[in-house]
Amino acid sequence: MPELPEVENVRRTLEPHLLDRWVRGVWVYRPDVINGVPLAYDLLNQGRIRRLLRKGKQLAIETYDRRAICVHLGMSGQLYWKQGVGHSPSASAGPRPDHVHLQWRIEPDENGARDAMNTDGESGTGLLIFRDPRRFGEVATYRDARVLLEQRWNELGPDALTIEPSQLSPILRGTRRAIKAVLLDQRALAGVGNIYADESLFLAGIRPTRVARTLKAAEVERLCGAVRQVLQSAVGAGGSTLRDFKNADEQPGRYAQFHQVYGRGGAACVRCGGVLTSRTLGQRTTVWCKVCQR
Repeated sequence: MPELPEVENVRRTLEPHLLDRWVRGVWVYRPDVINGVPLAYDLLNQGRIRRLLRKGKQLAIETYDRRAICVHLGMSGQLYWKQGVGHSPSASAGPRPDHVHLQWRIEPDENGARDAMNTDGESGTGLLIFRDPRRFGEVATYRDARVLLEQRWNELGPDALTIEPSQLSPILRGTRRAIKAVLLDQRALAGVGNIYADESLFLAGIRPTRVARTLKAAEVERLCGAVRQVLQSAVGAGGSTLRDFKNADEQPGRYAQFHQVYGRGGAACVRCGGVLTSRTLGQRTTVWCKVCQR
């Protein structure tokens, strides 16, 4: 947590605040969360934001001069927007909130004008804030976005939101691991974590302990469709908020109310009414229905 739907919602809610705006200051409170040279230049200072990208659970922000940062939220990380602050975060935003490690000052135009308004009638000036209580997240810096794309993100598997059987089948054929372990492996499939692995396998009718290489072509196709459907539904609902996830506008996700199996061990299956099984597989709590997932 956060998984692909949560990170995609952070990306979508940040875009209106960041695209084509300028980074006019960077405040580093904990340099140890930065992977790379922790210089203001590398953290996009004085750059104009060109686009926000995502692969799997990772989010990147790129400037027009090709610099980039990659944000991994880890277990409890948050990347959110604070609207309409003054020149300095410390001077105008009150005391720095607990566990805030980085802040970027964003302004709407090259001259740093603070009276420009966005389409909602709000000032385009604000703070982009990275907060991470448990400090499993990181912010990695890249002087050229191509390094991020060609080196870091090439190590990830295909993005789960668009996964096709032709991409997943070769991965499954080459392993004796349980299918859930493969789904959780970011090198095999980027973006799926414990929540959406359980939900996707339930929708596909496949037991999480099944050896991955034994899945037939029809089952792989069904699984890919289930992964895409679950993730798309979760993205549409703003992701799953179990404890502290919020999007960039500090709004929680609503998808947890639609979970079919995750977190429901011992409860009744929504399909057959049987008792859902809960076990630890690969150090992760896993829930499934022994009747519906044969």
